[in-house]
Amino acid sequence: MIELLKRRAEFYEFPDDRGYFGEYGGSFIPEQLQKIMDEITVEYLKIREDESYIKELAELYQYFVGRPSPVYYAKNLSKKLGGAQIYLKREDLNHTGAHKINHTLGEALLAKKMGKKKLIAETGAGQHGVALATAAALVGLECDIYMGEVDIAKEHPNVVRMEILGARVVPVSFGLKTLKEAVDAAFEAYLKDPVTQFYAIGSVVGPHPFPMMVRDFQSIVGIEAKEQFAALNDGKLPDNLVACVGGGSNAMGLFSAFLKDESVKIYGVEPSGRGFKDGDHAATLSKGTPGILHGFKSYLLQDEKGEPLPVYSVASGLDYPGVGPQHSYLKDSKRVNYVTISDQEAIAAFFELSRTEGIIPAIESSHAVAQAIKLAPQLPVTETILVNLSGRGDKDIDFVVKHYGKQYGLNY
Repeated sequence: MIELLKRRAEFYEFPDDRGYFGEYGGSFIPEQLQKIMDEITVEYLKIREDESYIKELAELYQYFVGRPSPVYYAKNLSKKLGGAQIYLKREDLNHTGAHKINHTLGEALLAKKMGKKKLIAETGAGQHGVALATAAALVGLECDIYMGEVDIAKEHPNVVRMEILGARVVPVSFGLKTLKEAVDAAFEAYLKDPVTQFYAIGSVVGPHPFPMMVRDFQSIVGIEAKEQFAALNDGKLPDNLVACVGGGSNAMGLFSAFLKDESVKIYGVEPSGRGFKDGDHAATLSKGTPGILHGFKSYLLQDEKGEPLPVYSVASGLDYPGVGPQHSYLKDSKRVNYVTISDQEAIAAFFELSRTEGIIPAIESSHAVAQAIKLAPQLPVTETILVNLSGRGDKDIDFVVKHYGKQYGLNY
């Protein structure tokens, strides 16, 4: 595991010293906060090369998280669909149930070494909140999690988990009461005391160094997957990669290790929700334009005044009007194909994977599964698809049963 973590250095080409991936990224924040961000950048650049830090993180990944997460051949689903063979990178099997633990442990250790007293963050689906609350408990820091009231009701099991772990869940009651507003509220709280608090951003978004830092921590997913897939397939790489994209951390985690492998086609899957009317989707890269949100430049769903538009997705972790700056760079360079999946397609994939492979995926991950289901029959049986199954669906069961149960034969 230590050697795998050291391989993250392969991805240090981007961003540049100012935090830009091409024209995207950077830091657009008040001067007071910029000084704190500069301090975080300096400390992070030190510790990511520090042998003792790497060793500590590697041991936590192996013995606490349960890494490496396996790559699984979904033979039942592949046979049913015909066409390409589907594999799953099982991030759902991590402790806390998703990929988020990969970066929250790294952030928590950094915050502890910097002498911070409290971790503060936003959450949508609750997976980042649970992972951060877990990391905070482990390293002995206080933890405040800001969450929109809509998501609190929708993802109640994760709210309970956060509180059991000792975190304070702060309801956000303005605007649409979802992820974007949770970020707004967390930033506002952080600005009141950036000295003793550490804002552990939940994706590859925000001002520099967070898009870089979260990408680095999540890159373990792709580094593992590349070796595991080759071991299962006589040294070959997957022909296609698929991952869902909200802010984009799980996708960058998988994609990073394969970006230089031109033979590998890469698909980032955004939520088209109920359709492409404003407020009915969160397909930022597919329908947005460059703008500035939450201290960084990237593609943004915005109105003519540059204000973020309302967004929506059945997946609480995907309903964000912005996206990670490296994803914006990869869109413009055409290295990654960004596509969309609707609510109905995602829910259908949720049940398909559950009933065909015995794996209940998170609704966020179901968007990626849906794209694989759509793609596989179009390809020959000799081709392969590797899907990042970024989280498990325990948190979504009550919501799915309530809103879609009868449609899929459940008597609730």
